[in-house]
Amino acid sequence: MRTTLRMRRAALVFTAIGALALTGCSDDGAGKDEPSDDVGRGKDSAPSVSLPKLDGEKISVAAVWTGPEQANFTKVLDEFEKRTGATVTFVPAQDPIVNFLGTKIAGGQPPDVAMIPQVGAIQQAVAKKWAKPVGNEARAQLGQNYSQVWQDLGAVDGTQYGVYFKAANKSLVWYNAKAFENAGASEPKTWKDFMATAETVSASGVTPVSVGGADGWTLTDWFENVYLSQAGPEKYDQLAKHEIKWTDPSVKDALTTLAELFGKPSLISGGADGALQTEFPASVTQTFTGGDQPKGAMVFEGDFVSINIAQTKAKIGTDAKVFPFPAVGADSPVVTGGDAAVALKDSKGAQALLTWLASKDSAKIWAEAGGFISPNKSLDTSAYPNDVQRTMAEALIDAGDDVRFDMSDQAPQSFGGTPGKGEWKTLQDFLKNPKDVAGTQAKLESDAAKAYTS
Repeated sequence: MRTTLRMRRAALVFTAIGALALTGCSDDGAGKDEPSDDVGRGKDSAPSVSLPKLDGEKISVAAVWTGPEQANFTKVLDEFEKRTGATVTFVPAQDPIVNFLGTKIAGGQPPDVAMIPQVGAIQQAVAKKWAKPVGNEARAQLGQNYSQVWQDLGAVDGTQYGVYFKAANKSLVWYNAKAFENAGASEPKTWKDFMATAETVSASGVTPVSVGGADGWTLTDWFENVYLSQAGPEKYDQLAKHEIKWTDPSVKDALTTLAELFGKPSLISGGADGALQTEFPASVTQTFTGGDQPKGAMVFEGDFVSINIAQTKAKIGTDAKVFPFPAVGADSPVVTGGDAAVALKDSKGAQALLTWLASKDSAKIWAEAGGFISPNKSLDTSAYPNDVQRTMAEALIDAGDDVRFDMSDQAPQSFGGTPGKGEWKTLQDFLKNPKDVAGTQAKLESDAAKAYTS
């Protein structure tokens, strides 16, 4: 369904991100993800979606978002309250979210809606008979605003259960522009160039790469980008479904490539031990603090890195720039992730909230706030606060049905989405001992075989 040609087209669009970053943000002055008065405002002011009156109704929404992400999502919920009269409560959740929801359901207090970040977790919620099918009004919004791939990702056995509200491009490398300038480094286009750039930066006295290894999901993203680019889309789909084993030679090749970086502690901030103690937010902020002597010159992760950069004094497009994940094979990879709203109560309020989250009106609110990309193709991209983020969003939409979803998020949560277990734990062990490629493969296959058959 999703072809290499389409991935090349998407990769070309992402190449434009680096060029945009070199010229800074647009003239709206929104380098800190703060929209100007005229960007994304004053357009499409009439409501695009009809919502029921829900005066007096109380709705709870569970999500793992914290800090700025929670604050921005709350703005979306606030507007829903204004339009419907309902009262919405945000319920902080923890990973793995299926376990969190299981506890809530067992206690007789399930949230009305949960924002679920893994395809595999949606499938588990359906298998446990927790999830409720999406209603007619929300399905109509999905059909109007979403490409088929995003609808399919939220469906199980042909029934729609999820509404993907927040997407992420997870094929980006952000860098400290001053550190690059001082080192005489340039944006790499291939993995070979990336490793050479890392050595150049290291020779300047700055550790080149910051890795948030304390959060295992960042390491799955490293693997997936290398694997997709090197092994290709068809193999990627097969491994995601466990149609081929993790002992396959293609996995060996990807791990061997990744070991070129992980096997050189001098290239990683704090070495392997330091990286394993660094959580994702810190991996970003330490890249963009310390002036031209940061703890790391580059950090790999998705578009959502911008929300963490906003916690520093760095300005996107000036101090913080970005380039596509380097091509390991013929093409740069395009990996995405996302969070889907799933109703756990078959109530009017829960269904109305799904309808709201499937609309372009709701997407516009967070888009204007920054640190967000929507899979909603009806959203006017002028809502995004700067050209860098706008181009990333347009590239995601242009990829259409050819985008590849995060592999670990497609896996059963026990394998691809649980801290201290499965793929997260095994890749953390691999970061510490990247010479053990065969042992890593064997452990990944053992855990995957159990998870996919349970």
